[in-house]
Amino acid sequence: MREIIFDTETTGLSPRDGDRIIEIGALELINHFPTGKTFHVFINPGDRKVDPGAFDVHGISDEFLKDKPSFEDIVDEFFAFFEPGYLIAHNAGFDMGFINAELKRLGKPPIPGDRVIDSLQIARRKHPAGPNSLDALCSRYNINNSHRTKHGALLDSELLAEVYIELIGGRQSALSLAADNGASANTLVLATGKRASQKQRPQPLKSRLTDKERADHEAFINTFGEKALWKRV
Repeated sequence: MREIIFDTETTGLSPRDGDRIIEIGALELINHFPTGKTFHVFINPGDRKVDPGAFDVHGISDEFLKDKPSFEDIVDEFFAFFEPGYLIAHNAGFDMGFINAELKRLGKPPIPGDRVIDSLQIARRKHPAGPNSLDALCSRYNINNSHRTKHGALLDSELLAEVYIELIGGRQSALSLAADNGASANTLVLATGKRASQKQRPQPLKSRLTDKERADHEAFINTFGEKALWKRV
């Protein structure tokens, strides 16, 4: 199963008011394990300026974005990474609202909602008392986010990937997936989704214990007496 953990940074809070995406970061999971494949791009929002409140959050300035590509310039690269698979974001409605607004500007169909998973909704079901911000969840699951001084799309995606795996059951979920797919006890499910059988060695490895070490250990065990538990092992 392929999943894309992603995040966006924007000029402001509302695509309906003309705000635009200025950064997209994403990473790939296969069967809930990161593959190392990432997508990261800064985007020139055209005439739209970064709102001061948004700048305080992510620190991305109008000057920095001047020489960056437009969304139209990167849309093919975007689709190449984001399809196929489920798209996972924290408060996904916000991010998808901006992405679908950009696609609409280019006359492209929106990404359907059945491909989108909102990790915030999962967190609220699992921890109804909250808080369920990304920072709060990192703290809850002992995920180090001390390097997160500003919001950043790729950094937040990397943190969210760790949070998401914990939300759905931690690393044990991968073992459950293997069982659901009919994998035997001698089969590993790799990050690529392929299976690899665990093969027995044709000959066992030679013991690293010397004869003297064996003799010394046996002499030590004999000091415990004839009824010692170690005599039965």
